[in-house]
Amino acid sequence: MQDVFRQHFVKKLAGFSGKSEEEINRTISRPPDAAMGEYASSAPFLTLTAISNQNKDKLLGLSEAYESASAQKNPKQIAEELSSKFQQDEFISSVEAVGGYVNARINRHKVIEISLQAAFAEKEKYGSSSTGNGKTVVLDFSSPNIAKPFGIGHLRSTVIGAALKRIYDSLGYKTVGINFLGDWGTQFGKLAVAFQKWGDEAKMGDGPVEYLNELYVKYHEESEKNPALEQEARAWFLRLEQGNKEERRLWEHFKELSLKEFSRIYDLLGVSFDSYAGESFFNDKMGPVIDELARLGLTKESQGALIVDLEPYGMTPCLLKKADGATLYATRDITAAMWRYNEYGFDKLVYVVGSDQKLHFRQFFKVLELAGKNWAKNCYHVNFGLIRFKGEKMSTRRGKIVMLEDVLDRAIELTREIVKDREMSADKKEVIAKAVGIGAVIFNDLKNKRAKDVDFDWQTVLNYDSETKSFKGETGPYLQYTHTRLSSLLRNYDAVIDGKADFGLLKEDLEFQISRELYRFPQVIEDAAEQFEPSLISNYLIDLASKFSRYWHDVRIIGSDNELTKARILLAFAAKTVMANGLNLLGIAPLEEM
Repeated sequence: MQDVFRQHFVKKLAGFSGKSEEEINRTISRPPDAAMGEYASSAPFLTLTAISNQNKDKLLGLSEAYESASAQKNPKQIAEELSSKFQQDEFISSVEAVGGYVNARINRHKVIEISLQAAFAEKEKYGSSSTGNGKTVVLDFSSPNIAKPFGIGHLRSTVIGAALKRIYDSLGYKTVGINFLGDWGTQFGKLAVAFQKWGDEAKMGDGPVEYLNELYVKYHEESEKNPALEQEARAWFLRLEQGNKEERRLWEHFKELSLKEFSRIYDLLGVSFDSYAGESFFNDKMGPVIDELARLGLTKESQGALIVDLEPYGMTPCLLKKADGATLYATRDITAAMWRYNEYGFDKLVYVVGSDQKLHFRQFFKVLELAGKNWAKNCYHVNFGLIRFKGEKMSTRRGKIVMLEDVLDRAIELTREIVKDREMSADKKEVIAKAVGIGAVIFNDLKNKRAKDVDFDWQTVLNYDSETKSFKGETGPYLQYTHTRLSSLLRNYDAVIDGKADFGLLKEDLEFQISRELYRFPQVIEDAAEQFEPSLISNYLIDLASKFSRYWHDVRIIGSDNELTKARILLAFAAKTVMANGLNLLGIAPLEEM
């Protein structure tokens, strides 16, 4: 849905200032306080325009024009002058100068009418658009290492990447979700050595990945006492790269066990992928890529290793091969990026990977650029902070890890306890317990700006008030609870909701505020995609839920005035629609009751 209010303001301002609509559009922002209006344009930018127009007949250069007129008008004066030219119309109710800005307030009646009609007409499609039609976005996310536990540290990449995929889907892009499994590398040599020395197939039992992780931890403990184990591990992995059958058999066994474990977690989270082409998929494709980089004169030897020297670009070398011939992460990522471009012809290639890998991505993006890949500029590292449990960073090497499945199971268990006395079937209680528990864990992550570290705390995650028997605060369950209250309200309305109402009856300030938020929803989705920031949607939903909660408290929605009730019910319908659409984008189930 196009923002007709913004377009109208920009068009008017362009006519008054002499600047193009495109130029003015770039200056538009939201005022820091909603009381100051919905749109603001920077007057310092407009000052040059006014000065240039004032002096256009003098054939002076811009700098000379500015110097000759700057003493006459400052940004505040320009803002006041432009504001005075506006008159109230069907889209703009008022315009005023605020400091060095021209601020516009939109017509309340019109925004209520447009937002409610659009939400009713488009329903589950409201907020979506065709912006990305004909374009492809490839997203590399989650990507756990096989034979290692799926810890809570993997949660962020998984839920951020899945949310971004849904967001781009809603904007019309073709999306390709890739789980670039960590199924290659020296760590498998370490695990294999540990399994051969201390492992027992009979002990695999129901938790094979946990058992393999115990062996991996033991390997690191033993290697500190016996450094020769490191050489054994490197030699094992080199034989795997060379295709030796016994090494291949053991590696495939580890991978099969891991994928079964991971699938259970992904099912709980409601996450799926279009490709599981992991690092091993590119084992036979790296040679030609290394040869190409060599032909381009980008590679050189350094202490027996093969590198791309990035010192001229302020970075340490990008290591392609170790002295023993083994490849590295960068080799596989460079090869994978080239293959993905040839396979998908992407417009964006997005890597949802932790902030500690910033240098790695800078390095291999630069190698792609030096190799003449013009599409390298469309590769993005969407970084994120750590997730900590009780303040500790988790490490599989040292065995300090909180299992993600344990966290999800605990969230479900806690929610199950909350709903156990509700008057509903056992099956329905179980559905609700899973949806609320898992939604709480997902939202606790996605409400934070992705670059921030996240501390995991159960009180913050669920925030259930046992006295009022309701969920509170900035949580997923609170948003689900808001959605169920709206659903209940609409069920209690005994007339047909047809999308028609006398919008002029909605005169309460909160009715305008809620409608203004509903109108903003499509732009919030666009912003979340542009900034790779699902938290924009999370925090938008918190604001919307908070406003409607206050509205509930202050206003009788279903009352004796049938026409007023009809208008307020339509407002509630639109709010429920947006709550559901927003929750679905985040991967959280909007419930009808809980």
